[in-house]
Amino acid sequence: MSNETELPYVVTEQVGHLLRRAYQRHLAIFQRHAEEHNLTSVQFVTLCALRDIGPCSQKDLVEATAVDQATIRGIIDRLQTRELITVSRDETDGRKVVMALTQAGADLVAAMVPRGHMITEKTLLPLNPAERIALLFLLRKISLEAGDLEDKAEP
Repeated sequence: MSNETELPYVVTEQVGHLLRRAYQRHLAIFQRHAEEHNLTSVQFVTLCALRDIGPCSQKDLVEATAVDQATIRGIIDRLQTRELITVSRDETDGRKVVMALTQAGADLVAAMVPRGHMITEKTLLPLNPAERIALLFLLRKISLEAGDLEDKAEP
C-alpha cells in the first residue's frame, strides 16, 4: 500500500475545497464592492477583456476570459441588454458575430478598475507581501492548460 491510501481523506483539506473557499471569499468581497454597479465578477472580466482586446468574437472572449461558451453567451446577452456592449455582424464575414464595448461599458470599466484593485487587496489582506507573490505565482502555475502538464503527470 502506498502512503497516500493510508492517510485519511479530509475533504476540507483538499486543494479543490480550499480553492473553492478562497474563491467564495473573493466573490463575496467583489459583490460587496461592485453592488452599486450591479455587476458580477464574470461580467467585469468580460468587459475588461473587451477593453483589452477590442471588438472580438465569442470564441475570442471564451479564450480571453476562460469562461465556457454557454456561460459567456448569457453574459453577452445581459451586458447587451444593459447597453454595455454591442453585438453586430463582422463587416468582412457576415456569419461572425462581434462584441464591442459601448461608451457606457468603457465608463463602467474605468469606474470599476480602482475597485478591482481594492477587491484584490482585500482578498489578499491575510497574506504578507512574500505570500502574495507566492500565491499568485502558484495560481498561475496550476492554471496552465491541462495538456501542458498532462505529459509530466505520473500515472
